[in-house]
Amino acid sequence: MNTTRRIFRLVLALLLLAGASRATTLQRMSLDELVAASGAVVRARAVASVSRWENGHIWTFTTFEVLETMKGGTPSRVEVRLIGGRVGSLTSKVDGVPRFHAGDEAFLFLATTPSGHWTVTGWALGTFRIARDSSSGKESVTQDAAGTTLFDPATRTFRAGGVRRMPVEEFRQQLAAAVTRTAGRQR
Repeated sequence: MNTTRRIFRLVLALLLLAGASRATTLQRMSLDELVAASGAVVRARAVASVSRWENGHIWTFTTFEVLETMKGGTPSRVEVRLIGGRVGSLTSKVDGVPRFHAGDEAFLFLATTPSGHWTVTGWALGTFRIARDSSSGKESVTQDAAGTTLFDPATRTFRAGGVRRMPVEEFRQQLAAAVTRTAGRQR
């Protein structure tokens, strides 16, 4: 193999490795921190999603029907804007950004962007998916970040964490307590 080809392959391999090494780092947030950083916390069901180009980036807009409000005020339907998605044959994916399909239910911690759009606070950190056991019908929540390694600023280390299969009623109680605690601190 000639030297030019070897150099080309080496450069190509290095570029591929450099691209693969990019990742999103999420900082661990407690329930109180998520509540404090969010203007609204809702239980919602995804109705529809659409992706489109905006200012050189692909954005996905998901419309949710608000089923329950735990904090703040929202209309009965909210549109959440998140980076990434698919437009035509192009896909843009950002690690840690949740994706929703019609029918998905979740507790969402919502914040408004400077442009006035709703977004999910901390992306995977502020998304708690609801699942129903097919035999018992009992609901549980799992945080999208549960399978992610998070940066813990207290210990300055990375570790796995997040809520996994917590009964909805238990989560709702912990969330209500966090809303009460943060409201008391913000006065």
